[in-house]
Amino acid sequence: MSALAPDEWQALALSLRVGVLAVLCSLPFALGLAWLLSRRRFPGRMFVESLLFLPLILPPVVTGYALLALFGTHGPLGRLLGTFGIVVAFRWTGAVIAAAVMGFPLLVLSIRAAFDGVDRRLEAAAETLGAGAWRRFATITLPLSLRGIAAGCVLAFARAFGEFGATISFVSNIPGETRTLPIAIYELLNSPGGMPGVQRLAIVSLLVALIASAAATFVAGGAPWRRRDDA
Repeated sequence: MSALAPDEWQALALSLRVGVLAVLCSLPFALGLAWLLSRRRFPGRMFVESLLFLPLILPPVVTGYALLALFGTHGPLGRLLGTFGIVVAFRWTGAVIAAAVMGFPLLVLSIRAAFDGVDRRLEAAAETLGAGAWRRFATITLPLSLRGIAAGCVLAFARAFGEFGATISFVSNIPGETRTLPIAIYELLNSPGGMPGVQRLAIVSLLVALIASAAATFVAGGAPWRRRDDA
């Protein structure tokens, strides 16, 4: 396999940047929502959970269209951001938003599962000793959930890295700006003589997927070769 062309390197770098920023931007919101769903019962909880699953159920193109309707120059959020000189439609920042939306459910579900696995008796004991809600979260819930949070971040990154439908619907295919790796593969598939580039980028995508899968397995279950059978 020949080396990647400069524009292919550019697409790879953009996909990596979009994936990382998507996770970093959505992590605080995912932590808050996961804690709310894990620790509180409130009116409309089922509705919130239903909304959370929508990006996983809807066709990604529909999600991208919804983002364009919201964040486009004529959309409510787009007009609001425009008053501050911020434009995200057809920009790489819009690709970050699309990737974050698509990976957000996986991130929340992983973090919520980690929070559910924390022994509530530890939190109750800390409360009897005078620890407030934030201190209990920072000293007990969060540290005991770090493995699940890390696994969720890896899964969300992998989902963001491979996002195609919502991205191309929201920010289109602009070389050097919004042309991520999946979009580059799609473009090469429709170009005469583009098959060698498709093969190169497909191998790169496979390598990233394998690394992400191995990382998620490692942080979720620990390193099996380090475990000791005490039986």
